[in-house]
Amino acid sequence: MDDTTLNFFDGETLTKMSRNEDSNTNIRRYTKADFDREVFSEDKDNADKLLSILQYKQNIILQGAPGVGKTYTAKRLAYMKMGYKDDSRLMQVQFHQSYTYEDFVMGLRPQSDGTFKFEAGPFYTFCKKAEVDPTKEYFMVIDEINRGNMSKILGEAFSLIEKDHRGEKITLKYNNIQFGVPKNLYIIGTMNTADRGLVQLDYALRRRFAFITLLPAYSSTGFRAIMARSQNVKFNRIARSIKDLNIEISKDDMLGPGFMIGHSYFCLGHKVTDEDLSNIIEYEIMPLLDEYWYDFPDKVERWHEKFTKILNG
Repeated sequence: MDDTTLNFFDGETLTKMSRNEDSNTNIRRYTKADFDREVFSEDKDNADKLLSILQYKQNIILQGAPGVGKTYTAKRLAYMKMGYKDDSRLMQVQFHQSYTYEDFVMGLRPQSDGTFKFEAGPFYTFCKKAEVDPTKEYFMVIDEINRGNMSKILGEAFSLIEKDHRGEKITLKYNNIQFGVPKNLYIIGTMNTADRGLVQLDYALRRRFAFITLLPAYSSTGFRAIMARSQNVKFNRIARSIKDLNIEISKDDMLGPGFMIGHSYFCLGHKVTDEDLSNIIEYEIMPLLDEYWYDFPDKVERWHEKFTKILNG
């Protein structure tokens, strides 16, 4: 392999990275007050707790039921930690079952002409970007982190994400270059606890992350404000019924709290209308209940009748 293949970042590129020349010039301050306003939680100390565990572990996974806003929270936690809404210091990727070391770190990648080219992946690239800008914090958000095999995806870099090994160097197998995960890089993963088709995370990965469970927040100040702005009595009744539904789901021996219905289904960015409610219930909530209780159609029908009565009332 020639020298040009090994040299992913020349001096000019590194200088641009350190100056953030590709960053958004409209960067604005982002405070805990912004986080509390945008991220719904029934825990008034939510922001402080998340910041504390992120600082302590440096690698965290936000886990929870569908619709609790895991990715939304992850990005705003990054903004709050850096103090700015600066997307140039945040990278978001999504794992899937076919995601590989070559996709994430580096490797030979097929080209349109049938040849292969040696390319750096997003993790390698982002680590290098953070490394040349050590006075600022950088954040990698990994959606659906449990859909990929983390140890295979990271390869020999797997040990380097651990906080105690930040800054250490190892030799990468593809190019014999020394590589390390910088101390100013934070990793925030998200994980859907209601996905039956995924294997459990191995203990080696669990030891490198702190796990934080996000819960539905229908009683939070932020969600109550959405209901108040909508001025829709049916919306209020549906929300109360979803809270009752979540109690039933959490007590179900085959399901549990990890399968509850999150509040973000109803966070539409505008006043929630009767038509919105009908679409959410009919095409999002009910298909989910069909999946949850596929062996108990009577339960599904009972809830469908209850929601229909509210919507038609």
